[in-house]
Amino acid sequence: MEQRTRAACHKRLNRIEGQVRGINRMVEENRYCIDVVNQIAAVRAALRKVEDEVLRDHVGHCVEHAISSGDQTQQRKKVAELMDVLERTAR
Repeated sequence: MEQRTRAACHKRLNRIEGQVRGINRMVEENRYCIDVVNQIAAVRAALRKVEDEVLRDHVGHCVEHAISSGDQTQQRKKVAELMDVLERTAR
């Protein structure tokens, strides 16, 4: 993973970790259900952004490298991996 992407993901994940702790406090304090659900939705959106960054980095480096290498086995492997993960993460 590129250093810039890794740093951005780390920063976002730290923020998400804080959000999750905040949600836990909200539950402990018996806060209004819709407020809790709204915070959960915010965490899910933030995680999707991290996921998008990691996938973008993967395509920009790992998949691109397989394509430029000319190795058809590696090309097929990287495309298959990408398709598998996209199927699992379909929104």
